[in-house]
Amino acid sequence: MQRKASARWQGTVKEGKGSISTQSGVLKDAPYGFNARFGDGKGTNPEELLGAAHAGCFTMALSFALNNAGFTAEAIDTEAAVTLDKVNDAWTITAVHLTTRAQVPAIDAAKFAEIAGGAKANCPLSRVLNATITMDAKLGG
Repeated sequence: MQRKASARWQGTVKEGKGSISTQSGVLKDAPYGFNARFGDGKGTNPEELLGAAHAGCFTMALSFALNNAGFTAEAIDTEAAVTLDKVNDAWTITAVHLTTRAQVPAIDAAKFAEIAGGAKANCPLSRVLNATITMDAKLGG
């Protein structure tokens, strides 16, 4: 399986503009730029997109793992906070913190924590990132 996305950039890094598109068409020429990445400018940025992808990947992995253990989640909500730091003068994604809340009937907190930990370790995006991945996973809305 292979999925594609593309980016286009025009101009200098600070004053230029870019756009990002995905194969599915969900993103089509979505704007991104320096101010959206390092400030509060409009548009998206690679770290935000990575966070969205990681939150989605983990949430699906958790649902899959719960199903395999005989549980069905009524709802799973996950946020991924991506940390970008300068390491040896190079911008680096150093950490991702996943915060997830799930409503899962008939599961106890210990079993949920065990399954969530496995999902965190085994979702494909967790496995590709060279960053510290932490998690706060709890039952409840």
